[in-house]
Amino acid sequence: MITSKSLPRSLLWVSLSCISPLLWAEQPSERAQIVDSQVEQTAPSNNFSLLDHIPRFIDRTPTLLPSQSSQPMVPNTAETEDSTWVDRNQKGIRNWADQTAQKIDHWFGEPSEEDVAHATIRILLDNSWNKYDGYEIKPRVRGRIKLPALERKLSIVFGDDSLDNELSENVAITNENPGNAADKRLDKTRTRENNSSLALRWSQLSDQLPFDTDIDLGIRSGDDIYVRLEARRDWHLNNDFFFHAEQIYRYGIDSENYLRTNLELTHARPDQAFLSNQLSLTYADEQDDDLHWDNYTFRQHQFFHNHRFSYGLYTGGYLNDKDLRLNSWGPYVSWRQPVLREWFFVQSDLNYLNEHREDRDHYLGAAIRLEAIF
Repeated sequence: MITSKSLPRSLLWVSLSCISPLLWAEQPSERAQIVDSQVEQTAPSNNFSLLDHIPRFIDRTPTLLPSQSSQPMVPNTAETEDSTWVDRNQKGIRNWADQTAQKIDHWFGEPSEEDVAHATIRILLDNSWNKYDGYEIKPRVRGRIKLPALERKLSIVFGDDSLDNELSENVAITNENPGNAADKRLDKTRTRENNSSLALRWSQLSDQLPFDTDIDLGIRSGDDIYVRLEARRDWHLNNDFFFHAEQIYRYGIDSENYLRTNLELTHARPDQAFLSNQLSLTYADEQDDDLHWDNYTFRQHQFFHNHRFSYGLYTGGYLNDKDLRLNSWGPYVSWRQPVLREWFFVQSDLNYLNEHREDRDHYLGAAIRLEAIF
């Protein structure tokens, strides 16, 4: 019998057992065209496969949507950085962040003229509404300082660490952090705690490993000292299918065990909309359920550069005391694009979900994310 204390180890073993045959495959490859990395083409197979027929069915489905495009719709930053007060401030913050990164890099060795230290900062403002929970605002910050003096393997990460638990191309606006207090639209105390993570990240432990790795050692939520390990890998399958897997494990002095598995299967052809399925499984000592899962099956289009339009079906549920339940399901639509400048993005999500546990029938929910990148 699996006890609550042994569940983290059991879940970790099951997750690694499912993924390990893929991690040690003989033909490693990089991410699909979605993230602009090159992959090794495998020979097509003549065997029957259900995966072969799914894209054929999609191809036969008529559509009124525009064709795919990578045409820029906003000017690049170099053309606009001195145009207005907002642009000048964005440039100032960007330069300040890079200069700070270079000073820190200088502490550890002689700076390189070819590989200069730099920083990236994301500032997000998530707004959400539904008739049960009302309106909430959640500011979020995430930054990374890369330090080439330390052999390009060490960097400093800060801000909301839960953003790193998501897939890099996460299809919908999500947030693992608890909701605001019932009587607050903006919970300043929770916002401060959620954005207070600071860690030193060591990437690529060894070039001999068949997957990419990150190890973080830091502090979160004020006094929760933690260590975090992430392993990820990509595969190019037959007939333009791509598979991505991530395994994340974190242990904190206060938060204790956290384990998350992210899986993504995508069918993507050049210059065509792609079909994808994103699945995440989460165990955490802090959550009430033994296991929580979320799944998005969706079609995604790109009408211009850095744009995405997605629509599909969400399903989510939980495992608690051997009771596996589908808790929520329904359709959703998501639209993300740069607005006026290539460093400022707006994303809007609309969903129609239910929630069995709270006895809520299907209802409309909406979320808007404003994101500035420095």
